[in-house]
Amino acid sequence: MKHILVTGGKGQLAQCIKKKADNLKEYRFTYVDLDELDITKKAEVDRFFDESTPDWCVNCAAYTAVDKAESEHDLAKQVNAVGAKYLAEASKKHGAIFVQISTDFVFDGKQGSPYTEADEVSPLSVYGSTKLEGEYAVAKVLPEHFIIRTSWLYSEYGHNFLKTMLRLGDEREELNVVCDQIGTPTYAGDLAGLILKLITSGSNAYGTYHFSNEGVASWYDFAQAIFDESGTKVKVSPIKSEAFPQPARRPAFSVMDKSKIKEGLKIEIPYWRDSLKRTLKRLYED
Repeated sequence: MKHILVTGGKGQLAQCIKKKADNLKEYRFTYVDLDELDITKKAEVDRFFDESTPDWCVNCAAYTAVDKAESEHDLAKQVNAVGAKYLAEASKKHGAIFVQISTDFVFDGKQGSPYTEADEVSPLSVYGSTKLEGEYAVAKVLPEHFIIRTSWLYSEYGHNFLKTMLRLGDEREELNVVCDQIGTPTYAGDLAGLILKLITSGSNAYGTYHFSNEGVASWYDFAQAIFDESGTKVKVSPIKSEAFPQPARRPAFSVMDKSKIKEGLKIEIPYWRDSLKRTLKRLYED
């Protein structure tokens, strides 16, 4: 029986993997979070791998507080880069296949067309730069790896833009939302499905891939869709980023080209608004 280790076990992506993997009885999944495995401590990582001997390691652990990372650079680097390196080293030692989750924030957003995996990276924030350091560390340690860049992740679990908008929509009659940052909302359950397909297919097409839902939106578009689909009555006004200053700079355009992963794994990716509808339905059913 293949053993799959998933870090960041309490996060939304790991919880989506857990829900989708419930019917995969031929695999054994172990989900760990900080209280069970601190990936920034090499000795702890090595000991955990020695005892559990996973066949796959899916690293969902990350420091994702984009603005807070600007003042906590060392901590963000420890989790996003150093921790990823330690997991890759342990995976190499034990022959485990390693999956690293990365981000569209490795790009500066100055390109006018969707980014491919071969396009130049130039992060604008500490979060983006530490995630890129993690990519480099993994690739250097373990040539046989999967790096999956994703964007604007949300789900029925944890803290995310969807749940924040639903809360604010209940509390306020009007909201201002940034309209000049363009990307693609991505349902974490769809990304979880892709990761499980990698595992169950036994793919060895290692490398860096882009995965998000299909389509293009601004944060304003995303917010408006959330309220429309949920039937929430709130007036949403578009504003420019300069009217809503934040510590971390964001890419103005971070739409990613998914041709490589669609062709390589023969998959179809849902349109972002269709996935949003399904997520809201699950949210209200729960």
